[in-house]
Amino acid sequence: MNEKENRIFSVFLSIGSNLGNKEKNIETAYKNIEKQIGEIKSSSAFFYSSPEGFVSENDFVNSACEVVTDMNVNDVFAATQRIEKEMGRIGKSVGGLHSDRIIDIDILMIDNLIIESPELTIPHPRFHKRNFVLTPLCEIAPEVIHPVLNKSIQELKDIEYGTFRKK
Repeated sequence: MNEKENRIFSVFLSIGSNLGNKEKNIETAYKNIEKQIGEIKSSSAFFYSSPEGFVSENDFVNSACEVVTDMNVNDVFAATQRIEKEMGRIGKSVGGLHSDRIIDIDILMIDNLIIESPELTIPHPRFHKRNFVLTPLCEIAPEVIHPVLNKSIQELKDIEYGTFRKK
């Protein structure tokens, strides 16, 4: 028998919304993730934050989840883009210019994979510098190790936002 062996991946996603019923948008995104990507193993509480990188009167609701899937990286990425589009996301950030959005789904990490392509960088290159990502991710995965920085999510949060201070 020549059976193809499927690999199971642990995918960490960050989900945010600052338009409409933000909490409902994230709950809808979670339902779509379960339908299109895989089982959500854990999800964080909702965290509220001001926009970073652009000016808006609309605060964000942010959450993070861990999804177990047998989909490859490109298929996971395509699914997150499809979910955003199906939910009404019109444009993506271009050249570091951000805007209000009904839903934003970012792939933070996929196991210990390191990927750099024009379309996708895994782990997400800036998530360790964003408290609105680190706080929910730390709630569900404090011991997970960042494959490039070789520090746990808890350590990254402590270094960036408080516990460890440079002297």
